[in-house]
Amino acid sequence: MVGSIDRIKELTQKLDDRIALKHSLGEDENIDDLSPNENLRDIRKENIRIVNDLYMKLDIYTKSPDFGEIFLYKAMNLSGVGLKEEDFGEVREGKYIQIIAITYEPDKNGKKKAKNISLGYFGKAQTLDPELKNDIIEFVLRWRYEKAFQTLGHYKDLIARLDAPITIEL
Repeated sequence: MVGSIDRIKELTQKLDDRIALKHSLGEDENIDDLSPNENLRDIRKENIRIVNDLYMKLDIYTKSPDFGEIFLYKAMNLSGVGLKEEDFGEVREGKYIQIIAITYEPDKNGKKKAKNISLGYFGKAQTLDPELKNDIIEFVLRWRYEKAFQTLGHYKDLIARLDAPITIEL
């Protein structure tokens, strides 16, 4: 139980350190030239592998059969277990554990509305096996980790577009 949480905290700290390092590098330096053991592509590849393993282990494929499509969701939450710093990993009394994916779909008026999709229901929080609870938490956090990488790529592309002048035709 503690091992998985410690592993997630360690990975998060490494990511934070690498992001800070990348921001501190000059124009001529490249993060890929740094230690191969700390290469972000390797970290991301390993993260995807673990997310896929947990996807299978937690039977999420029964609700979302295409692994690649789970990253199309806008967000992912966990009900019944705290993920904030102050209550991380604590079960909520009387609650049920469920992985919730969030997407946005238009309503009848065309306005975007959040839609919750259950990717996994695991029963009462108090009766949940601690190892299973950690796997569930790890899946959600690693999914968010990969989603953050994808979001960074999106913003990197948008920033690159600013190199070309933006003109408005009248």
